[in-house]
Amino acid sequence: MIKSIKQKFLNSAPSNSVASAAFVIAIAGILSRVLGLFRDRILASHFGAGDTLDIYYAAFRVPDLIYNLLILGALSAAFIPVFTSLIAKDEEKEAWELVNVFLTTALIFLIVIAAIFALFAPQLMKLITPGFPADKLQGVASLTRIMFLSPIFLGISGIFGGILNSFKRFLIYSLAPIMYNLGIIFGAVFLVKPFGIAGLAWGVVIGAFFHMLVQYPNVKMVGLKYFPHLNFKNKNLRKVITLMIPRTMGLAVTQINLLIVTIIASTLASGSISIFNFANNLQSFPIGIFAIPFALAVFPILSHHAARDEQNVFIHNFSKTFRQILFFIIPASILILVLRAQIVRIVLGAGKFDWQDTILTFQALGIFSVSLFAQATIPLLARAFYALHNTRVPFLAGIGGEAMNLAAALILSRYYGILGLVWAFSLSSIVEMFLLIFILRNKLDYLDDKKIISVIFKISLSALAAGLVAQLAKYLINPYVNLDTFLGVFWQMAFAGTLGTGSFLILAHFFDLEELRYIKKLFSTRIFRLRPPLPEDPTEASGI
Repeated sequence: MIKSIKQKFLNSAPSNSVASAAFVIAIAGILSRVLGLFRDRILASHFGAGDTLDIYYAAFRVPDLIYNLLILGALSAAFIPVFTSLIAKDEEKEAWELVNVFLTTALIFLIVIAAIFALFAPQLMKLITPGFPADKLQGVASLTRIMFLSPIFLGISGIFGGILNSFKRFLIYSLAPIMYNLGIIFGAVFLVKPFGIAGLAWGVVIGAFFHMLVQYPNVKMVGLKYFPHLNFKNKNLRKVITLMIPRTMGLAVTQINLLIVTIIASTLASGSISIFNFANNLQSFPIGIFAIPFALAVFPILSHHAARDEQNVFIHNFSKTFRQILFFIIPASILILVLRAQIVRIVLGAGKFDWQDTILTFQALGIFSVSLFAQATIPLLARAFYALHNTRVPFLAGIGGEAMNLAAALILSRYYGILGLVWAFSLSSIVEMFLLIFILRNKLDYLDDKKIISVIFKISLSALAAGLVAQLAKYLINPYVNLDTFLGVFWQMAFAGTLGTGSFLILAHFFDLEELRYIKKLFSTRIFRLRPPLPEDPTEASGI
């Protein structure tokens, strides 16, 4: 019986629609994000927003830079579209040869670069955290050296995930972040006492290892037969490298800006880096469970139709996914803005995380929420270009957005401290999003504009009404709960959030939003098994 369940789990069928795939990713994403919030609560209650967590978060910067530049850029912009197009053209032998060559090349680069950076970690940290005193600099350098193991494991795991994405096998892929968060939680709970702050870093490494390990059996089952193979003359590897260069340059701009934000934050009050990261993690929750799943799920489909030059089907899938993301994100951003104080108090308000930390974090969260719609749609817009084998446009748009981020951060941080950095981030995200959508619209001549604009108007109207209802509900329940306790704040947020969400759904039903009907059908399909998945080709979809 157990063997049968295990076999069925490993042989999970590919998802047949964007929303169906997004549903799978989102369910796993919710669990992962909840674990992430639990992780942040443990960190906040144990250490508060102070020197220890500033060291911990600063230590992430360079290892993250290595992973993002060498693996994430190559996967999202280059490897998946090229691998998917080979599979679509029934050139499986060339596809798996690409995997072996790319995996070997990436592994060598990751090991060599991680080793070099680890050797010079103290010098690097002096550049990245110039505002830290000597003892904090030493702590950052020590943690960074340990964390340099994580991009090696995450790099291999990222390639595994790219393969599973290409085969539309999202279930196992979606479990990897859960393992990563469990590793970090394990480090915070069990390794800090024997190893001190280094236990946090070892938790990251353990999480990265299991992020990789959980995907390996499924990747092997879809066809991976790895053997070390270097061949820089491989035409598909060269295509991947050609496509990834602009994306990597764009990510380099983003990562450099994150480093500059860290540099600026290190000169501000103690705990500034921690406040930024806590607020960013909270606002990333709806992006992680709504926006990213849809963007990931539609990417191989967009790549497939782009490879076949099926522009109408491409636009149909883009438009539908864009509207579905905003159907969730716009009301989520309004409710986060209304309930920001309650969210921070419930998730982080314990132990050493004091009232001043709470105030700064919920203020930052409110500013982040202003740009949620932009942050949520940028992954989809970028992947639309990648599917078209165009990495130059996202790079240039990223340059524009990040240039504004840097300029605004330098100016606003002087007057508003860490909140100035958050404002800079939000404004630059909005600029980048509009640049991408404007250029994509010009490139394709048509993006189902009228429907997108009409739906956004209806969603926004419904979300604003929901926000007003939630705000009123907060005051209505006040006399009946004790807001000095965790349960009192929780019931206030639950009551206001439930009424606000209910109001939004009622208005969405009143406006007869297609996105609501689609989600209802999806739940019927995935949970109650009443209907088959909806088709992705508009010529097959009735009423569209």
